[in-house]
Amino acid sequence: MSTVDIVIPCYNYARYLPTSVGSVLTQENVDVRVLVIDDASSDETAQVGAELAATDRRVEFRRHEVNRGHIATYNEGLLKWSKADYCVLLSADDILTPGSLGRAVSIMDGDPKIGMVYGPTVHFRDERELPKLRPGNWDFSKWSGEEWLERRCRAGHNVITSPEVVVRGSIQRSVGGYNPELPHAGDLEMWLRIAAVSNIAYVRGVPQAFYRVHSASMMRSKYNGQLLDLRQRKAVFEFFFKHYGNNGNRKHLHDEARRALAREALWDACRAYDHNQLEERRANELVEFAQTTYPAFTALPEFRALERRRRLGPVWCHRSQLFFLGALTRRINQWAATRNRKRQGI
Repeated sequence: MSTVDIVIPCYNYARYLPTSVGSVLTQENVDVRVLVIDDASSDETAQVGAELAATDRRVEFRRHEVNRGHIATYNEGLLKWSKADYCVLLSADDILTPGSLGRAVSIMDGDPKIGMVYGPTVHFRDERELPKLRPGNWDFSKWSGEEWLERRCRAGHNVITSPEVVVRGSIQRSVGGYNPELPHAGDLEMWLRIAAVSNIAYVRGVPQAFYRVHSASMMRSKYNGQLLDLRQRKAVFEFFFKHYGNNGNRKHLHDEARRALAREALWDACRAYDHNQLEERRANELVEFAQTTYPAFTALPEFRALERRRRLGPVWCHRSQLFFLGALTRRINQWAATRNRKRQGI
């Protein structure tokens, strides 16, 4: 039976910890170990973690006397502790779905070239709202690492939240862990590194994890803001291609990523005009971002759309709804494309 090590970092999430750990211990067809790392929490994490470890021999608990931060905590578990065939990083407030590890492991057991498997994730706020899953039939898609890299660069964004990912242990140890130079979007950069050396698969037909959304979560509390998010993703692609772009076939992908980010920034400025939510400084920052990211930004259709709105002004654009139909059509197309990509895991 294949082994899976699950690292659960915890900072003031004692109230969620038993459910998260329980979702691991009830997985079937895999041999699991769990490491809960308390990063100097001020709540009851130490007590809850110790009780969980005392209850089940598969659970180990560690506590940091001084807060070391999320990146160091992640890497402690993934690189210094984990020795299994496969590994998972699971936040203490997230939950694995029944059978998720077995599905991912069966895919990688059957194809040694696949280094990472992920799948659909259900976002939730209250555990009482979680759907009753019917495992039923499921399937998977797979891509070569180069194909997956190309898709990520053309889209310019991350399609993975994190708890739904299972990585082959040898691949994780080979590429390393989370990059401390990219504390806000390091997961995307690590996925790119994994795709640079292995193939990628996506489970279809059943969710692989439940992702909890709440006011205290890192994503919501620290990393809000479209411009900040764009800058973080740009830093990811710049770092990745600086260190992994020596492959001649990847040179055009960097340009694709820059173009995608520039288009997104310009379209965000367009939307601000349409909704009369424009702050001149913010709009200028978005345009500056597009210019520094993709020098040929003036040739993009989003720039021409922004210029039309600039001539009319945000109030007139909003009141007249002159661009409403075009913007609505684009929004619907983007929504449909995003939904289709989510179904396919791309």
